[in-house]
Amino acid sequence: MPILATKLFVPPLRAQAVRRPRLVQQLDEGLRSGRKLSLLSAPAGFGKTTLLSEWVEALAELRPSLRVAWLSLDTSDNDPVRFLGYLAAALRDPAADPDAAPLASAEAALTALINDLVRTEQQVVLVLDDVQTIESPAVRDAIAFLLDHLPPQLHLVIATRSDPPLPIARLRARGELTELRAADLRFTAEEAATFVTRVTGLSLSPDDVLTLEARTEGWVAGLQLAALSMRDSSDVPGFLTAFAGSHRFVIDYLVEEVLEATRPGVREFLLQTSVLDRLSGPLCDAVTGQAGSDRMLATLERENLFVVPLDDDREWFRYHHLFADVLRARLLAQDPKRVLDLNRLASEWYEQHGSAEDAVRYAFAASDFPLAARLIEATIPGIRKSRQDATLLTWLTQLPADVIGHRPVLGVFSAWASLVAGDIDAVETRLAAAERTLAATSASGQRAHESEPGEELQNLPVTIALYRAAVAQARGDLAGMRENAQRAMDAAAPDDHLGRGAAAGMLGLASWAMGDIEAGIEAFGASSASLRQAGNVTDAINIAMVLVDMLLPLGRLREAQSTCEAALAEAAASGSGAATADLHATLSEILLERNQIAEAKKHLAGGEQLGDGVFSHEHHYRQFVAQAKVAEAENHLDDAYDLLTQAEQHYRRGFFPEARPIGAMKARIRIVQARLPEALEWVNDQSLSPADELSYPSEFGHVTLARLLLAQFRADPTPDAGREASGLLARLREAAEAGGRRGSVIEILVLQALLLEAQGDTAAALDPLEQALVHAEPEGYVRVFVAEGQAVLRPLRAAAGAGIRPEYVRMLSQALRQTEGAETPSAPLSEALSERELHVLRLLSTEMTGPEIANELFVSLNTMRTHTKHIFQKLDVTSRPAAVRRAEALGLI
Repeated sequence: MPILATKLFVPPLRAQAVRRPRLVQQLDEGLRSGRKLSLLSAPAGFGKTTLLSEWVEALAELRPSLRVAWLSLDTSDNDPVRFLGYLAAALRDPAADPDAAPLASAEAALTALINDLVRTEQQVVLVLDDVQTIESPAVRDAIAFLLDHLPPQLHLVIATRSDPPLPIARLRARGELTELRAADLRFTAEEAATFVTRVTGLSLSPDDVLTLEARTEGWVAGLQLAALSMRDSSDVPGFLTAFAGSHRFVIDYLVEEVLEATRPGVREFLLQTSVLDRLSGPLCDAVTGQAGSDRMLATLERENLFVVPLDDDREWFRYHHLFADVLRARLLAQDPKRVLDLNRLASEWYEQHGSAEDAVRYAFAASDFPLAARLIEATIPGIRKSRQDATLLTWLTQLPADVIGHRPVLGVFSAWASLVAGDIDAVETRLAAAERTLAATSASGQRAHESEPGEELQNLPVTIALYRAAVAQARGDLAGMRENAQRAMDAAAPDDHLGRGAAAGMLGLASWAMGDIEAGIEAFGASSASLRQAGNVTDAINIAMVLVDMLLPLGRLREAQSTCEAALAEAAASGSGAATADLHATLSEILLERNQIAEAKKHLAGGEQLGDGVFSHEHHYRQFVAQAKVAEAENHLDDAYDLLTQAEQHYRRGFFPEARPIGAMKARIRIVQARLPEALEWVNDQSLSPADELSYPSEFGHVTLARLLLAQFRADPTPDAGREASGLLARLREAAEAGGRRGSVIEILVLQALLLEAQGDTAAALDPLEQALVHAEPEGYVRVFVAEGQAVLRPLRAAAGAGIRPEYVRMLSQALRQTEGAETPSAPLSEALSERELHVLRLLSTEMTGPEIANELFVSLNTMRTHTKHIFQKLDVTSRPAAVRRAEALGLI
């Protein structure tokens, strides 16, 4: 994205400017006291920018080591990517690469900028001027994120006509805010007198000054207009007496006076160039059709005719905003067609000079929609690569339907705009129209449309097929999704790596949604490779999260963790942090399954810090789910439920299968809380029953139903309830095993063991429990067992007694006790137990009698008692129950 340097220049202080040391002192005090924000909020024309220029000049003398970063904002900065690019350019060390690209993710970009500032330890003042032009919630969130995470050496200054949506009251209450408002910025009588004298050369009487100050209420722009008008007045007191009315009427009156007093050539130049947001000699020459605009701009500045220099070399200027507004209104009233012609000339100049966005903007201002359409098509490759989707969406909504209809490229991307907006029905209509236009070209042999030949037109069949696949997925038509994704793959040229990567991703999503997860993983591997060949490293890193989501139901916990960690490392190394926060949240869930709660919370905090104020609903959804899982692990069940409710509010159905519905997770919380009617309400809403046909998309919901049936059986152990739960679990296990979903199989096996235990058949429970342990131990699963609480303790003791996976069972038992809040004694054993004694100890923790234990060990009862005596001595206990409790606390069983 090209950076317009003039937006980063500090506006130079005018020679006629009145020094305002009292206000400079207030700004200085806010900086010295370490306050976060200085806010200058007042209507236009109150001298906010001029005051800041004076302060910056003073800082350069008093604090030469301090750096000032200045960013003049305008409406085009409502695109988040554009805003981040300019912010990065403003904050970047001048010695750094001026063309370095910003990070793709708002959170990552801002975090990187903040971290860079922290590392340099240099004190920086960041000025954001004209913040009132920012209306985009995403950009406002970015400014809020920056303010919330401001390092000590960065001081933020905001100049705006209206208060920005920031926690101003909170900052004020905490003493972190310096604020200057209209009442502070208005000129005093002395300042007004000094200002008028410098502009007009007149020495006003004290009464005249008081009248002028009262009439303008210290409004600097009004004073300037009044001063310009009274320069040639023979009756200054009379003029001041007649000077009255609201700001709008005052402006109209004074500008007419100013314009009437200017030479015809100057007045014509002012009107013609009023359509321009920024003025330069060559641009003004192109718009006016005359040479010498450089000299004219210099004259306007010299005569104080409301031109503001934007750089030190005086190459770029702008008009005072209110002055420009009045000029445009007068021009429009005089000759509306001329306004359109002037904007068209500006568009042509910007196109010739490589500024596509400005060219498009002026084409719209000229109402030349065919020109705008041609320019937009030319910018699409760059816009998509830089991810300025918001800009493209805005442009598409401004184009008339008939103009889009003649350009199949724009027709297809307008279909994409409908897809983004959720208007699924409109997508196919627009895609079909674009196809008909293309078909007419093929039939006639001549181009029957206005789209320019190029990469986007050539790859249009691939793009159409991909959007049709997305529509099919949104409608739940998985077969149609796969069919269209394959069509896109077949249509993509061998060197169309972006198209092939997207098609492979769609095929992977279709396979995943249909339960063929291995095929989904393979397809996304191919997608990642293609995206890397296309140079889209950020998108390739994003795929890691999709792969993790598929690896977990397969039970490949270790691979999921390594995939996540590798993606985080690559994102950090490449400076591509679009998915960093999501990856942190995902990794926290993996670590939580290993019962590494502290590490999980660490990553969760990192993701939360990056994600605060983000633009992605998907991130908020993942973050809240991960937070809920931690709260559940720490037995804060009500908090977990509330966090899932927040996740639900942020969830948006998209391309990914809803393999883990939030409603099902909330129902599981209610089951743990024994609030079964609420869980049953969700099951009924989903029309789930034990007799349903099973599929992967419904698996999580049906396992939730099985949990509910198990809880109902525990509450009322009727044979029918037991059979219903047992039958559903058996069918779920068979389906998960057939699909290779070992992660699901582990959970189902644990539930089967718990059901058999609840039915009083501990011996039978050992079979599914042992199989679960066999699958789970190599991958390091913990929470799938210990989350079941005390209900799983008895089967684990039985497994310990039977010598099943002894070390793993011991670790799970210890983790369970820690989760339940049991205290581990600080005193260690005076003497370690032998392997034989540990075996006896595990049998003592079961319901077996002494003779039964002796038979199990093939020893006499006296020998067994001798072992027991030694165990009691080493554990420093006197009874079998005490020995079991002590062994559990020490993690021996």
